[in-house]
Amino acid sequence: MGHDEFDDVEGYKKIDRYNLKTVDSIASKYKTILTEIGEDPSREGLVKTPERVAKAMQYLTHGYDLDPKEILRSAMFEEDYKQMVIVKDIEVYSMCEHHLLPFFGKAHIAYIPNGHIVGLSKIPRVVDAFSRRLQVQERLTTEIRDCIQETLSPLGVAVVIECSHLCMQMRGIQKQNSVTTTSAFTGEFLKDTTRKEFISLIGSKLH
Repeated sequence: MGHDEFDDVEGYKKIDRYNLKTVDSIASKYKTILTEIGEDPSREGLVKTPERVAKAMQYLTHGYDLDPKEILRSAMFEEDYKQMVIVKDIEVYSMCEHHLLPFFGKAHIAYIPNGHIVGLSKIPRVVDAFSRRLQVQERLTTEIRDCIQETLSPLGVAVVIECSHLCMQMRGIQKQNSVTTTSAFTGEFLKDTTRKEFISLIGSKLH
């Protein structure tokens, strides 16, 4: 059974759905973790922390419950348009599977239709479906590319992701200003001229 939690802030209503059995299970484990690191989970500031973290983890990994291909198929339209379609500056929030620390940044995605286009809002939703899982940036990049290529069968797909990783910035080498860029291409974007046009467009300020 799920549970809806409502937060009404300045007219904005947020609805979060949780599996209460899963919340209880995860929360009990975080209570143990708090004890193991030397904290007192019964003190005022931490009493509700295990439950909050359990809900946060469910939200941050809700991509496992989403079908990215079905997201695209739900808004595919026949259209005789064969020029580049770009959606850039898509916010990315994900969790590094090695340390369970966030990485975040932006994705820039393009495809060249081959008989079908897709509702533009669906591309950011595909990004979210894959990023809201335990990830590495390299796999995230290729999963988005392959999903669009296999579902739309376009003439080509291009994906570039730029992210900062807290596993690098908060621990390890502690390089606070480092940014990791990954890219993946298919079809027409494997051609140097098409790829350069894409890179130029995502770097320009047209708006």
